Amino acid sequence: MWQNDFPVRSERNIMNTIEHFPVITPQAQPHQTFKDAHKAVDLLEKLHLQATDFLKEKFSSVAANGSSNERYRAFYPEIRIKTSSHASMDLRQSFGHVAKPGSYSTTITRPDLYRNYLVQQINQVIQNHDVFVEIGASDTPMPVHFAVANDDAIVVPQDTNTEYSLRDIFDVPDLATMHDDIVNGVEYTHLDGSSPLAPFTAQRIDYSLARLTHYTATDPEHFQNHILFTNYQFYVSEFEAYARSQLADPESGYVSFVSTGNVEITEADAVLEETKKMPQMPTYHLKRADGSGITLVNIGVGPSNAKTATDHIAVLRPHAWLMVGHCAGLRNSQRLGDFVLAHAYLREDNVLDADLPVWVPIPPLAEIQTSLEDAVAEVTELKGYELKRIMRTGTVATIDNRNWELRDQSGPVQRLSQSRAIALDMESATIAANGFRFRVPYGTLLCVSDKPLHGELKLPGMASDFYTTQVKNHLMIGIRAMENLRKLPIERIHSRKLRSFEETAFL
Repeated sequence: MWQNDFPVRSERNIMNTIEHFPVITPQAQPHQTFKDAHKAVDLLEKLHLQATDFLKEKFSSVAANGSSNERYRAFYPEIRIKTSSHASMDLRQSFGHVAKPGSYSTTITRPDLYRNYLVQQINQVIQNHDVFVEIGASDTPMPVHFAVANDDAIVVPQDTNTEYSLRDIFDVPDLATMHDDIVNGVEYTHLDGSSPLAPFTAQRIDYSLARLTHYTATDPEHFQNHILFTNYQFYVSEFEAYARSQLADPESGYVSFVSTGNVEITEADAVLEETKKMPQMPTYHLKRADGSGITLVNIGVGPSNAKTATDHIAVLRPHAWLMVGHCAGLRNSQRLGDFVLAHAYLREDNVLDADLPVWVPIPPLAEIQTSLEDAVAEVTELKGYELKRIMRTGTVATIDNRNWELRDQSGPVQRLSQSRAIALDMESATIAANGFRFRVPYGTLLCVSDKPLHGELKLPGMASDFYTTQVKNHLMIGIRAMENLRKLPIERIHSRKLRSFEETAFL
């Protein structure tokens, strides 16, 4: 079944080759062309499974025998298209077409996880360009760590714990193929001269899938297309209560609730086992069969956490993410418990400066903004001008210093005033900016929990009434906004505002 084909593949992008070891790879298969997206993805799944099974088999053999005189390599599958003309398409769509004629390709991982996404994206390209898609093995080796990542029975040891060097026998993760050049707008072509077809390479996706499991203690399979971020654990109990009410309603469309540790329940009164060790970013999923449910991520406090979470969730290509957290109100006319709908952001978080310069504007997205405002009206039962009693729209400032109040006020307050900021937090601009960077629709609805410039600090006891009365409403607004967005066609949610001059065809 396997063959020693190193001479055949000598022209390929081979990493870390040990010259005196013969390289054993899976049986090479010719590329196949399709105009049926489902059949194309069927072959992607077959090729990916063949590669991972090969590496798992060889790794288990090496682990049992202690070493090997051979080197083992398998390759990610890939999608290729070639077009000689510009697309004839619906110009209202922001995706599903390439910018100009040429050759395009992308490596693929976990086609089982991404099946619906891949079918949709391939279908769009075929329809818009009237081309075949070509499916086959790529030139990019698959690291053994990622091949065995979903098999709990296999653990990849550190080199210091073995008598052999793992990288002498298998390919290991390579930072050169785990970059963000494509999404960062860096001029980038693959080694074979083809342009990117998708925003992430397979290795970059595999890396983030592994990180998600680590940080959230839930598997990527559970993540839904609509992501809520919060910076307080208070919201989790309310989310679970809502989830149980939905599971009790057979007409809700929700099928299960997943807690940290991949504990899943399908009945409203089922008992959730407590997680012995909470992850850094506890995550919970209210699932629908088609993945259109809602995921809640408690990212904790700070822009670093916000960036880390969104860096990795972005590879799942969600339809929207929203921040529903607490903030400092900056106007004396605001009250504790008031809502803030961000229309703009003052970015002083610093964590994204190298990837997305601060001079890049982060525009509000109409579909997200109207969904949030409608949700506020629905939950609070206030409409039109009356909404102004409890909600303001404007600029939200995000900083990286939680104790900014202790510094000389003349500098920070002047900048906040000049920007017309109405609220300040430590996560919202980061989440919005990374949404813009990764082409994920974003929005922010915050709740005022303190007013440090006006003597109302966040101290024990001061905001207890606020916590008990407003948390439920705030979370419910975020949920309602997501449920409103779910009703919109995907083409409307993914705004053209998020697309640059020459974008990848895939979302």
